[in-house]
Amino acid sequence: MIVYEYPFNERVRTLLRLEDLYDKFKFFVQQEHPLQHHIALSTIFDMLEVAGRADLKSDLLQELERQKQSLLSYRTNPNVAVATLDAVLAELDGASVALAGAQGKTGQNVRDNEWLMSIRGRTIIPGGACEFDLPSYHAWQQRPAPQRYQDIMGWFGPLAPLFDALALVLRLLRDSGGPVNMVAVAGSYQQMLQGKVYQMLRLTLDDLAAIPEISANKYMLWVRFTTQGGDLKPKPLEEDTPFQLTLCNF
Repeated sequence: MIVYEYPFNERVRTLLRLEDLYDKFKFFVQQEHPLQHHIALSTIFDMLEVAGRADLKSDLLQELERQKQSLLSYRTNPNVAVATLDAVLAELDGASVALAGAQGKTGQNVRDNEWLMSIRGRTIIPGGACEFDLPSYHAWQQRPAPQRYQDIMGWFGPLAPLFDALALVLRLLRDSGGPVNMVAVAGSYQQMLQGKVYQMLRLTLDDLAAIPEISANKYMLWVRFTTQGGDLKPKPLEEDTPFQLTLCNF
């Protein structure tokens, strides 16, 4: 099974971009080769670019509080598993406290580090981080892998509450919808949304040869399936294609 996700607004788009960068960071920082740690460090710089919106932290705090108040309203429902509800509420409280306690602008500790900013300035130039451009960085890359790991995690540390919060928000968003079986007749599917606002669409299918191209607004959802030939250039898929559709909204 393969899942495609489509954000309906810029806020969710930003969260998904950051989640993708965080997944990349977690993979490469656990490796040991200097080139892999270079990618991990470069990914932190990319995180700062995407998270540069001044209101991202406040948006997440507001969303965590809104989710908390929404879930608290279920306490009186006899069909709710109280232990599960309390566990999620505890996660929301923990994420809110940690995020609220993060001082300053997101990633300010990295921006205040002149050495890191010199590396960032060179990495945006193709091939700009060569040893003759950044000899001190080349020397750092020769340090033992555990030491490099500790350095990178220290630089990432102040960002951790933000990523914990966005992971929780995205998890709750994904869990807010239920999958519905659909069929794209001759590779095309349309659905009227009647102005209802959704945050994200999730499309699941078990045909790796079918590639969805998705467009949507609050009135209409359109999915057109394509496939790839030998040159990998997309071409229309004109077969009936079953898939699962999940519309997510808090």
